[in-house]
Amino acid sequence: MEKEDLKVLNKGEEEEMELQGYRLCRWRLALVGLGVLCTGGFLLLLLYWMPEWCVKSTCTRTTARDAEVVLLRSTDEFRRWFVARVRVMLATGSNPFRSLETQTTSPPSPSSPTFPFSSPTFPPLANGHLPHPSDGSPAQELIRRSDDYQPTQIRYFTFHSTKYYWNDELQNFEVLTGLEDLQVSCSTLHSEHSAGLTRNQQEYRRLFFGVNEIAVKVPSVFKLLIKEVLNPFYIFQLFSVILWSADEYYYYAVAIVFMSVISIATSLYTIKKQYIMLHDMVAAHSIVRVTVCRANNEIEETLSTDLVPGDVMVIPSNGTIMPCDAVLVSGTCIVNESMLTGESVPVTKTHLPNPVSGERGEEADSAYNTEEHKRHTLFCGTNVIQTRFYTGELVRAVVVRTGFSTAKGQLVRSILYPKPTDFKLYRDAYLFLLCLVAVAGIGFVYSIVLSIMNKVPAKTIIIESLDIITITVPPALPAAMTAGIVYAQRRLKNIGIFCISPQRINICGQINLVCFDKTGTLTEDGLDLWGIQRVENGSFHLSEENAYKENLVKSQFVACMAACHSLTKIEGQVSGDPLDLKMFEATGWILEEATEEETSLHNHIMPTVVRPPKQLLPPEPVASPEQDMELYEISSAYEIGIVRQFPFSSALQRMSVVARLLGEKRMDAYVKGAPEVVAGLCKKETVPESFPEVLEGYTKQGFRVIALAHRRLESKLTWHKVQNISRDHIEANMEFLGLIIMQNKLKAETPGVLQDLRRAHIRTVMVTGDNMLTAISVARDCGMIPPQDTVIIADAHPPHNGHAAKITWRYADKPSKTSRLEEVNISLEDACYVDEPKRQELYHFAMNGKSFAVIEEHFPDMLQKLVLHGTVFARMAPDQKTQLIEALQEVDYFVGMCGDGANDCGALKRAHGGISLSELEASVASPFTSRTPNISCVPSLIREGRAALITSFCVFKFMALYSIIQYISVTLLYSILSNLGDFQFLFIDIAIILLIVFTMSLNPAWRELVPRRPPTGLISGPLLFSVLTQILICLGFQTITFLWVRQQPWYTIWTPLTDVCNQSSHINVSDHNDTEVDDHNIQNFENTSLFYVSCFQYLIVAIVFSKGKPFRQPSYKNWPFVLSAFTLYVFLLFIMFHPVKGIDEFLEIVCVPFEWRLKLFIIILVNAAVSVVVETFILDIILWKLVFSREKQGSFGVTPAAPTPQGGIDLWAYKCLSWLCCPHKMAPKARYMHLAQELSVDPDWPPKPTTTTEAKPRPENGSTYQIMNS
Repeated sequence: MEKEDLKVLNKGEEEEMELQGYRLCRWRLALVGLGVLCTGGFLLLLLYWMPEWCVKSTCTRTTARDAEVVLLRSTDEFRRWFVARVRVMLATGSNPFRSLETQTTSPPSPSSPTFPFSSPTFPPLANGHLPHPSDGSPAQELIRRSDDYQPTQIRYFTFHSTKYYWNDELQNFEVLTGLEDLQVSCSTLHSEHSAGLTRNQQEYRRLFFGVNEIAVKVPSVFKLLIKEVLNPFYIFQLFSVILWSADEYYYYAVAIVFMSVISIATSLYTIKKQYIMLHDMVAAHSIVRVTVCRANNEIEETLSTDLVPGDVMVIPSNGTIMPCDAVLVSGTCIVNESMLTGESVPVTKTHLPNPVSGERGEEADSAYNTEEHKRHTLFCGTNVIQTRFYTGELVRAVVVRTGFSTAKGQLVRSILYPKPTDFKLYRDAYLFLLCLVAVAGIGFVYSIVLSIMNKVPAKTIIIESLDIITITVPPALPAAMTAGIVYAQRRLKNIGIFCISPQRINICGQINLVCFDKTGTLTEDGLDLWGIQRVENGSFHLSEENAYKENLVKSQFVACMAACHSLTKIEGQVSGDPLDLKMFEATGWILEEATEEETSLHNHIMPTVVRPPKQLLPPEPVASPEQDMELYEISSAYEIGIVRQFPFSSALQRMSVVARLLGEKRMDAYVKGAPEVVAGLCKKETVPESFPEVLEGYTKQGFRVIALAHRRLESKLTWHKVQNISRDHIEANMEFLGLIIMQNKLKAETPGVLQDLRRAHIRTVMVTGDNMLTAISVARDCGMIPPQDTVIIADAHPPHNGHAAKITWRYADKPSKTSRLEEVNISLEDACYVDEPKRQELYHFAMNGKSFAVIEEHFPDMLQKLVLHGTVFARMAPDQKTQLIEALQEVDYFVGMCGDGANDCGALKRAHGGISLSELEASVASPFTSRTPNISCVPSLIREGRAALITSFCVFKFMALYSIIQYISVTLLYSILSNLGDFQFLFIDIAIILLIVFTMSLNPAWRELVPRRPPTGLISGPLLFSVLTQILICLGFQTITFLWVRQQPWYTIWTPLTDVCNQSSHINVSDHNDTEVDDHNIQNFENTSLFYVSCFQYLIVAIVFSKGKPFRQPSYKNWPFVLSAFTLYVFLLFIMFHPVKGIDEFLEIVCVPFEWRLKLFIIILVNAAVSVVVETFILDIILWKLVFSREKQGSFGVTPAAPTPQGGIDLWAYKCLSWLCCPHKMAPKARYMHLAQELSVDPDWPPKPTTTTEAKPRPENGSTYQIMNS
C-alpha cells in the first residue's frame, strides 16, 4: 500500500502516532482460525501479545477513510502498537459547531443542510440557535427535525479515553477537544458564545463530545484475572506445570501453582485497589448540579454530566467544585488549584477581557487559549472558594472543554495510560533471559541426543528435554524483582516521600543532575520586606526601611503597594500570593470587600476597597455646622477602589490594576513586576539614569527586587470602557515610582544538601522565574557556584532589522585581572579524580528565558554545549523549564527536578525523577511528593533509588545463578539418566530460593551519597564479570564433585540394597521405594553429592552477591537475611553430617560414607573461598583500582559542569567493559561526555567576554554559528 495511507495523528504532540487503515478479510480470518485450532490456541495467545501481527494476519490494507480497524503505532522511542475498532455514528451534520460558524458569517437558508436545526416555523436566534418549543423532549425534537435531512455517517474510533473523528477536509482523524477547536477570539467569546445554547444545540453537541464525565471504570475481577493470567510469564508457568504433572512431579507443580495463585491474587488486589483509589479520587464531586443559561434567557438547573462546550454555566456565590474547564466571561472567582498544581495558595481568576475594536483591539484580540488565558480559566477539579460579582450581574463562565479533554481529564489519562519506563535495567533483563533460554536450548539438544543414544522412550525424551527449559527461567523472577522496589517505596513513605510511579525509584538511582526551582525550594517561601527605594523627579531617594509612615500615606508609591495585588478576603482573612501579602502588610493598610450598601458610592462597580488606618491619616479640619455631614464624611475618607485587575502573568512578568481614589473622577493605573520589564513600560525621563547600577547592586546581594509604576488615566475612560480595554493600552507611558526590595532567605538545609550532592558528583542547576543576578547571587550563597568560579552570562538576541541572531558573552562578576580569563580553559581530564576535590572547572553559564528561547531556535548545536555547563537559568517560563529538562536528557543526563509544584508541573513530570515539595500526600503533578518542605528529600530519594537499583541487580544475578546452578546439576545427572527429585526441587525452590530472595532485598540504603554511581544496566563489565565468574566456579565445583564421587573406592551403582554406610536399617526398603527408584533413578550417589554441593552454592552466591557499601547497608545489618541464611546453613550441615532417616527419605538422598561427607565439606569451603575472593578482592578491589589507574593515564573522564567533577557518568561500568573487551581507548557512550571531550580540546571554548556568536544559515555539513571578535 502507498506511503500516503500512513496518517499521523496528534502531529508534534506528546501522543503523536502513525495510523494505518485495515479492512477485515474473511479468508484470512478462516486461515487464522484454522491455525488457532491446530496450535491448540497458542496462535491466539501470540496474536493477543502482538496486536500488529493480529491485524496484519486477519485484515487487508485500505485507506484510512474506509478502515474498519486502525493500527496505531507511537512515534516515540518505544514504538508501541495499538489496535482500535472504527465505529459509525449517524448525525444530522459532521461538525458540532457548524451552525455557529455559518451564522457568524451569513445566515443560511432554513433548508440548508449545513444548518440542520433551521426550519421556517422557528426563526433562528443569535448563534444559530432556535427557541425551544414547549412540547416534546429535546431528543424527540432533535429526531423530528432531523427527519427532513439525510443523516451523515460519522466515522470515529476511541483510543485511551479519547474519541478521534474522521475529518473529510483534513483527510485524517482528529480529536474534538472543545471550543478551542474554533480558534475563537476573546471578543467573539463575549459577543457570540456568552448567551448559551438551546437544548437542541446541546443535544446535538453531546453526540460528539459525549457525557461530561471523567469515567474511570473499575474493571471486574474476572477481566483483570484474564489479563493477568495471559501474561507470557504465567503462560510459561502453565506450560511448566502441565509438563511437571506429566512427569509426575505433582508436589512441585502444586507448589508452583500455589505461588502463582498468591502472586496473581496479590497483583489483582494491588491493581484493583489502585483503580478504586483513582476512581474515588475522580468521582468525588465529579457529578454536581449546575445552573445553566439558555439562549432564550432561561436559567435552568441540570446535571454537570449534560454540559457541552459552549454551554454557559453560572458559578454559585458560595463556590463549587468545577465539573469542566470554563472561561469566565463576567465576575471574579477565588480558586484553590492545589489538585492540579500542588500549590495551596488561592488564586484570583478574573473575567476574560473583551477588546473593543478601534482601540488597538485588533492587536489584543487574540484567539482564546487555555494556557495563555489561564488567569481567566476555571479548571476542572479545582475548588471555587467564592465569587465576586457586580450588583445584579451573575458570575458566568463559558464551558470550553469537558470530560477527558479537561485539565483534570488529561491528568487522569496520564495516570491511566502511563508511558512505559525506558530503563536499561529492564531491557537488559529481557536480553539476559534470552541468554538463559539459549543456554537452555543447548541443554535441550544435549538431553535429546543423550536420551536417543541411551534408547530412552520417546515420552521420557520429550518431557525431560522440555524440563531443561523450565529450569532455566525461574518462576519467582518477577516477584523477586518487584520486592526491592516495594521495600524501597515503603522506606520512602516512612521518611515522608510518597510515590505514584514505583518503577521510577530504580531510575532515581541513576540521577546525575538535579534541577532546583529557587523560590520556595532553595529559599524560604515567604519574602521579607528589606526596604523601599522611591523615585521622584527621575532620581532615587535614599533607601527606607518601610512604607508605614504618615508622610508617605498619600503617596502614589504606597497607593501602588496597597492596590496592585490579587489579594482577597476568605472567611475574614486576607489571603493570596505570599509576595502580595507581604507587600500589602508592609503598608499597614486595610482591605475591605465592599458590601451592597457601600457599592452605592462606587456606582455599583467596586468589589474591593483598600484604605489606610486612621492613625496614619493627618487630622482633618473640623466641619462647619452648615456643611452637609455626609459630604464631609466622603471628603475626609481616603479610600482606593480597585476597578479592574490584570493578573500576574509569568510570561509578561508583571501585573497591573486600574483603581480610583474615592471622590476622584479620573482613574489611576498601577503596575508592579520585574524591574527590567516595568522600566521598559515607563517614560524614559521618569527612570533614573542610575537604575541599572542600583538594580545590579541589589540583585548581586541576592535581593528580590520589584519595580512599581503609575499613570493617571484619561478622563474619557469610563468604568465600562476600562472593563473592555486591552492590557497594553493601560500598561504604557507609565511613571516610574521606585523599587521594593524583598529578602529571600535560604532555607537552613539548602547549603548542606547541595554540598552532599556536590560531594557525590551530582550536578546541580537552578531553574527559576526570578531575576538573573538575584539567581546567581543565591547560587553563590548556597554553594551551587563556588566563590572562585566565573559566571559567563549568555545574552542572546533574536534576528532584528536584517541582522542574524547573535549571542554576546559577558562576565557577571567583572573579574579584575585579565589573566583570570586564561583560567577558563581548563583540562577536563582531571575532573574525574575522586581524591582531588579541589581541581574544579572554573566557569558556569547563566542565561534568561528570552536568551534560552533564541538559542534553542537559532543555535540548536550551541544549546547542547551550554547546558553542559549551564548552572543558572533565570526568568524561565513554565514550558521553558520543561524544554530545559528535555535538552539535558537529550545529552544523556539522568535528570532529577525538585520544585514546589506550582509552575513546575511539566518539568516535574518530564524529569526522570520529579519531586514536588507539597503538603499534599500525593500530588498528581509529579512522580514523587515530599512532605518535608525542603530539599533534604533529594539525597534521600537518590540514596533509596541507588539501593533499590543495586538490590534489583543482586536479585537478578542471584536468580540467574540459581537457574544456572540447577541447570548444571540437572544436565550432569541427565548424563547418567538421573534427575533431581520432586522434593529436592521443592526444598531448593521454596525453602532456599524464596526465603533468600525476599530477605536479601531488605538491606536499607547507605547513610550517605558516594561519588560512585551504580551501573545503568545488567550488560556492563563488572556485572557480566561477576555473573560469568560465579557460573564458571559453580560449574567447576559441581563437575569436580560429580567426577570425584565416581572415583571413590566404595562407589557402586546404587540400589535399595546398597549399604556403604554399614547401616543395616537401610536394607529393609519397601517395594514401593524400589519401583520409584527404577522409574526415575533419583536415589544415587551422584544425585546426593550434587544436591549437597548445589544447596550450599545457592547460599554462597546469595551472600557474595548481597553487597552493602557503598550503596546499601551491610548485609549483617539485614537480620532477616542473616537469620535465614544461618538457619539454612545449620540445617544443611546437620542433615549432611547427621543423617535423619525421615528427612533422607523425604528428600530422596542416600547415605554416603563419613569421609566423603568431609570431602564434600572441603569442596564447599573451597568453593565459598574462591567465590568470595573473585567477587570481593578481584572484582571490587584489584579490578577497580586497575580501571581507575588506567583512567588517570588518559582514558576519558569528564565532568560536564562546575562546581564539582560529575561522577554521575557510567565511568566504571563502561571502563570495565573497555578493560575486559579491548585494551585501546574507548569513546564515551553518553553524549554529554562525548561533548565535554570535544570541548576540552576546543581553543575557542568557553567563549571570551569580548566575542559575539552569530547565527549563520545552516550549511550542508557544519556549524550553525560563527564566533567573531566584536
